[in-house]
Amino acid sequence: MAEDISDDYYLELSPMPVRFESVFAVRSGGVTGVIVKGPTDQMTTTFRMEDKGPVISIKFSPDQQVLAIQRTKTSVEFINFTGADGMDSVEYSQSCKGKNATILGFVWTHNNEIVFVTDHGVEFFQVVPEKHCLKALKSHSLSVNWYVFCPQSCLMLLSSGTLGNQMQPLHFKPGSVIKLTKFEIELGVIPKPAKLCLLERDVTLAVLYGCPSVVVLRHQPRGVTGQGAEVVIYTVQKMLTAKKSHILRLDMSGRFAVNVVDNLIAVHHQASKTSMLFDINLAGEFDGFVMYHQPVASLRPIKPFSLRLPLATGTQMLVEPAHINCELCILDMCYLECPLICLLHGSQWCLLWTLCLVPWQSSIVFVCQEE
Repeated sequence: MAEDISDDYYLELSPMPVRFESVFAVRSGGVTGVIVKGPTDQMTTTFRMEDKGPVISIKFSPDQQVLAIQRTKTSVEFINFTGADGMDSVEYSQSCKGKNATILGFVWTHNNEIVFVTDHGVEFFQVVPEKHCLKALKSHSLSVNWYVFCPQSCLMLLSSGTLGNQMQPLHFKPGSVIKLTKFEIELGVIPKPAKLCLLERDVTLAVLYGCPSVVVLRHQPRGVTGQGAEVVIYTVQKMLTAKKSHILRLDMSGRFAVNVVDNLIAVHHQASKTSMLFDINLAGEFDGFVMYHQPVASLRPIKPFSLRLPLATGTQMLVEPAHINCELCILDMCYLECPLICLLHGSQWCLLWTLCLVPWQSSIVFVCQEE
């Protein structure tokens, strides 16, 4: 699906994206057909469930044995799945326990454990499929603006405070949740009057060289004293506290998106349609507290690609498959949890890729330094 246009790139998209069309298809008799797609065809499945209204969020457990469905702001429904019998006919539900709380989202932390994130805190549950119920394990009260979660490290970050920069990290283990030390993310500009200015889209949780890290895109106006936007990295040390450790100098302003690919941080700039690569394992400028880094290579675009459209069917005559040459633009792309990228095409279909490094080129050399 991707074309070899030039070798002068260091980022490209995986050759076989996952293509989604409609996830839900309402069928006759009040039944909804659901299509589930994974990164490979072997993980694709379909099933039908009773239509009980619009779905806010729907997620399988990691082992795909339990399906969680959120239709309201206060509860989540559950359906068991078994390999031989398929979907269980008995559904069960769990409401959030916080009074007047609203569910912002939910995350499966392990096969039979799930956490509800509400505007009043988090509620951690064990799912007991054989008893069709949930058991409360732990709760933590906190005013929450938004949250991000990293499945690699099972680390969750809760945003609180008027500005949104007060951070409460939580580390989930089987049967338990550990509160790390709170910390504050420094802001480039503080609005007056004060309002929420650090948003979920500016914060990414990643694992860099084996260390859980908080990657923050910090916007600040370019001026006499400003250096444009920066990426600030807080390293989580021994799952106890987060410390500001690295700053990536972008020396540009505008709209950005961030991915992590093979421990390298890729920062994509909308206006120039180019990407920068940073390696925090290389030496930089150290001021005694933080290491400052410049890009390890010149700005380059992601390798262009072409999309092959499906053949026309139905009342239309079959025609030759059409190809669309595409260039990546942040306006058209959703940069998801690293290193995934999603291309949306209105309400018709979307594509999900993995962002990859182009096989080694002689013009790009990364030097690994030993401590």
